[in-house]
Amino acid sequence: MNELMTARSLTTRPVVTLGGDAVAHVKDTVCDAAATRITGFTLTGRGLPTGPLKEALPWSAVYSLGHDAVMVQGRRALVSAAAMTAHQQTVRARVLGARLLTEAGTEVGTVLDVVVEGGTGGRVVGFRVAASRGFAPGPTRHRRRVYVPRGGTVEVAGRTLVVSGEAVRHVADDLSGFGALVGGVPGGWRESLP
Repeated sequence: MNELMTARSLTTRPVVTLGGDAVAHVKDTVCDAAATRITGFTLTGRGLPTGPLKEALPWSAVYSLGHDAVMVQGRRALVSAAAMTAHQQTVRARVLGARLLTEAGTEVGTVLDVVVEGGTGGRVVGFRVAASRGFAPGPTRHRRRVYVPRGGTVEVAGRTLVVSGEAVRHVADDLSGFGALVGGVPGGWRESLP
């Protein structure tokens, strides 16, 4: 499995051509309606005085998503931002702050971030969640933050995501433990539901 990263960590990541030319910076990640994969990125210009660009980067034009940059073949890969986001929403608008429930109605918590696979995959593999007290007890002042696998199917209804009960049987407390969990490697996780 490729390196895992959060969608929020992609914000301001440079978009660079294979020839080393800086094209833009990532403003936000766009995902499909079922929150299964990245479909592209909205962009901002390079430097402080620039704002959002009218161009966006579709996932099909991404050569590789890495820890330090988003690599593309060339600047010609960019498309109209309005056209790309017409039928899709950014992660910030669609998923962040949404309620996460199991299909049985158990409240898991509130989505804080989306975990995506780097490289050429672009898959959404899970969510960082402020867990509800019933799901992952913790201090009353701060809700516990856990990483929850996406599972096979996610139903999206407005600002609510519904995952299978099986998907949330194991959660991780940190991203490295979550990588071991979704990569099929035992360790770094704990059972949360019977």
